[in-house]
Order: sequence, then C-alpha cells, then structure tokens
Amino acid sequence: MEQLNLPTYSFNIKSKEGRDYIFDPVRKKYVVLTPEEWVRQHFVSYMIREKNYPASLTRVEMYLEVNRMGKRCDVVFFDRNGIPRMIVECKAPEVRISQKTFDQVAAYNLKLKVDYLVVTNGLKHYACAMDYRTNSYIFLKEIPDYHSLKLTD
Repeated sequence: MEQLNLPTYSFNIKSKEGRDYIFDPVRKKYVVLTPEEWVRQHFVSYMIREKNYPASLTRVEMYLEVNRMGKRCDVVFFDRNGIPRMIVECKAPEVRISQKTFDQVAAYNLKLKVDYLVVTNGLKHYACAMDYRTNSYIFLKEIPDYHSLKLTD
C-alpha cells in the first residue's frame, strides 16, 4: 500500500483467498484492505494516538439516512455525552479531493450537525469548523485535537 502523509503505524493484516484484510480495532473485525480502508485505518489511528480522540467515542462506517437514502459516514467522533462532533470523509490516495467531496460530507452533516468536518485522501487533509450562523465552514490550519473541541459537559 502507498505511503501516506500520516505517521506510520503497525497494523494486523492477513490474507485469505487471495485478498488482504486489515483488522479494524474500532469495529473489532477484519475488513477488506482497499486503498480507502488503508487511509481510514491510518487516519483513525492518527486521531486516537496523536490527537487524543477516545477509541470508545469513535464510530467507523456509521449508517445514517440522508434524504431517505442510506449512507455511511467513514468516521464520526463523539463527545462524552454521545453527541457527534466531527465527521471524517476518507478517500483513496489517488482520489482528488474536490468540491464534490465536501458536498458529500456536508450532506451527512445535514443529519448530524457536527462542529467539524474533515476530508482526507491520506496525502492531503482538510479540516473545517462549521459556522451555523452563516451556513458555511471555515478552513482550519490543522485538525483540532480532542481536548480543544467544543465539548458538551
């Protein structure tokens, strides 16, 4: 798999019937190792290990309904009260991040109403803070760590 613009982590990978699988510690199961999954596992590891997001408050491939259609958010981080605070959309490294990518994560946010949106392809990472007064987002210089989020107590 491709080297990403994230720290290097050790993953549990196995092969079965000609396919590679990576163990997802959040979902607690092996999943098919695709380029997008490679990005997702690195990014979740980065958020937990470097940015101090609790693994127990992390959901991977979270199902939700948007405009009566079933969708899956790649990663959602919650506060201690179970309120979603950040949505992360992961793409494969070869996928260029575009306005369409931001539109996708913004559509998920119509349902979840989080404070932060992140889009990554493992090479480039974009973080935005939501401004609900102006119905827009503000790009951030870096991804906030867990302790700097606007948390509900």
